[in-house]
Amino acid sequence: MTLSQLSVPLTKDQAYALVDAVMAADDLAITASAHENEETGEWVFEATCDAEPNVEAFDALAREVLGGEVSFAVEAIDPDVNWVAKSLEGLQPVIAGGFYVHGSHEESPPPSGLTPIRIDAAQAFGTGHHETTTGCLEAIDRVLKRRRFRSMLDVGTGTGVLAIALAKRTHLPVLATDIDPIAVTTTVENARDNGVGRQIIAIEATGLDHRQIATSAPYDMIVANILAGPLTALAPAMRKIAEPGCVVILSGILIHQAPRVIAAYSRMGIVLKQKITRKEWATLVLERM
Repeated sequence: MTLSQLSVPLTKDQAYALVDAVMAADDLAITASAHENEETGEWVFEATCDAEPNVEAFDALAREVLGGEVSFAVEAIDPDVNWVAKSLEGLQPVIAGGFYVHGSHEESPPPSGLTPIRIDAAQAFGTGHHETTTGCLEAIDRVLKRRRFRSMLDVGTGTGVLAIALAKRTHLPVLATDIDPIAVTTTVENARDNGVGRQIIAIEATGLDHRQIATSAPYDMIVANILAGPLTALAPAMRKIAEPGCVVILSGILIHQAPRVIAAYSRMGIVLKQKITRKEWATLVLERM
């Protein structure tokens, strides 16, 4: 296999945002990481590809995620270098909402009192570093402190990090769905590695149009970390599967997009209870009336 690496210096937040965006894209890279140069203190984004990288696609994604142009450098990778281990070095543990999200390369034990979740970089969204994921983890932590749930759904599960968080805290089954079969496979593997393989049912589904989603309804907890457009379109279907009092946590929403999403759900009788903002992203906690 001929490997190549694409890199660019960025801020820490930009680098991690681009990592999650690249890993959510299909066939753009084998893996992506962000790490700090120990000598200069500069943060660097790196992506490893199994052929010549599609620089135009990377440029377009960078414009979408970062809001501007960047200049990627491309170079061949020495086949003797363990590129998988190198890519994992930059993924530092994340603490959010009492959860400790870390990779398998992390040797230090989890801090006392935190719920550990092991997630390695993979071909699915959700290493735990993006503000949408940390916002959801914080929201999950807050609502679980107030009440108990019995029927939970994670829409657009990615790596399964949110479903795993719910399963670990509640010790109950969670239905996790994604449009991407790679994400479903990744979720199954991560659930098993985190000791909740029997609690998480992962299925491939487009939106909420799947027989198993309907069969398991109604839900008293729904989490969906996708994008503002699809979330808005899902509002009517979300009402149908949410029982009165259901907590709905939505993320993947830029702050300026939040009013449109809130309005769409309000029309369905699912009203805003709390908004968590991290950088330019908003996580919404709503309740079905």
